Amino acid sequence: MLAAMAHGDDSGPAGSRAGQVLTLDHAASRAESVMVANLVLEWALGGKAHRVALKDRGVIGSAPEAAVVIDDPHVSRMHAELEFRDGGWWVRDLGSRNGTFVQGLRVGEAKLPDPARLNLGPVAVSCIAEAPQSRELWPSAQFGPLRGKSVPMRQLFGDLMRCAEVEATVLVRGETGTGKELVARAVHESSARSGGPFVIVDCTSLTDTLFESELFGHAKGAFTGALKARAGAFEEAEGGTLFLDEVGELPLEHQAKLLRVIEARTVRRVGESQHRPINVRIVSATHRDLASQVTAGHFREDLYFRLAVLTLWVPPLRQRLEDIPLLVNAFLESRGASQQLPPDVLEALVSRSWPGNVRELRNVIERVLALGPGRGLAQSDGPQPAGASSDRANLPLREAREAALEAFERDYVRTVLARFGGDVAAASKAAGIDRTYLYRLMRKLGLS
Repeated sequence: MLAAMAHGDDSGPAGSRAGQVLTLDHAASRAESVMVANLVLEWALGGKAHRVALKDRGVIGSAPEAAVVIDDPHVSRMHAELEFRDGGWWVRDLGSRNGTFVQGLRVGEAKLPDPARLNLGPVAVSCIAEAPQSRELWPSAQFGPLRGKSVPMRQLFGDLMRCAEVEATVLVRGETGTGKELVARAVHESSARSGGPFVIVDCTSLTDTLFESELFGHAKGAFTGALKARAGAFEEAEGGTLFLDEVGELPLEHQAKLLRVIEARTVRRVGESQHRPINVRIVSATHRDLASQVTAGHFREDLYFRLAVLTLWVPPLRQRLEDIPLLVNAFLESRGASQQLPPDVLEALVSRSWPGNVRELRNVIERVLALGPGRGLAQSDGPQPAGASSDRANLPLREAREAALEAFERDYVRTVLARFGGDVAAASKAAGIDRTYLYRLMRKLGLS
């Protein structure tokens, strides 16, 4: 789940840390493990042989910052992404110009046979998985504010510990509602910066007029309403961590300004000429596929690689259903509720697909506590009732927007699939989207 996107990933032994999280070296001696395998890629260009061993996940392309660099004009800068999951290696095309082929067949996403012949345009790459090796799992069902005893979560906890020991920027990826902010907070609280501030910026709320002022600050009188000088989020996070939530929502012009600050490590308040040095660690989060956004021209490549030196993937709840009883107990404890849910209610919760992930589970528990199991569970089934819009008005704008979008996507995908009897090819054509994207939507919404 942890991937270094640059060739030098700033990893290594850490010095003394203010955080209290134990490292794996000092954890329980009988920790469980999971089997993983590196992928060896070999290809030839200009009479020269190349060989790279990839661990966990990485982008393959012609960009110098890619995890696997193939310097050929027919290979897109961010051509495809390779990922180890479910005991095997998968490849996903990132909207490349000349396509990604497995065993001669063009694919959007596919599991690689072992060995495999991968073609990026005309460039042939041989892929062989090394002998699987044992990797220790985090020995506890908790990491800071996070809970989970499932293998995906305990892998994530181990990756979080490794992130905490270095100063590199971190990109947290995951579906809406998976708890990306809690992951970012866990990185901060277990790092040497835990004594400093943890400042959150919601990138979906930054308008054109507020962007620079919110992030970089402003001088008194810099614009109408600037009655006094104000420090921006970068300065407020001095010595700590700045969390950029939903960074994929920033327009390109804002991305350029953010990149300049990250590279220069200084900020200039609106209305000032002075540049102020900053000492912050940046952790970003997004539910979007930024690598594909880069290829499509919607996200800057240079900013992507600056933000994604280390990347964490937060598993959706449907991939960790065994964690639901643990999460339910944590929600009940946070509410000060003394009662436990009956076994049949827990069984009903575990049987669901949870397209809204942990946030949806938390909301269901709130309804169950308020209305009782019968009505609380019934209200979360099927299409949204007529009063759903007014219910969303009780949420913060960002959460309400995400809930409305998810409700629309779920209803639309269900309807278009039903219209064509589950034929994904026909449904994607009618919807005007790529079949691979429809498959991703189905997985995200728990409809596959």
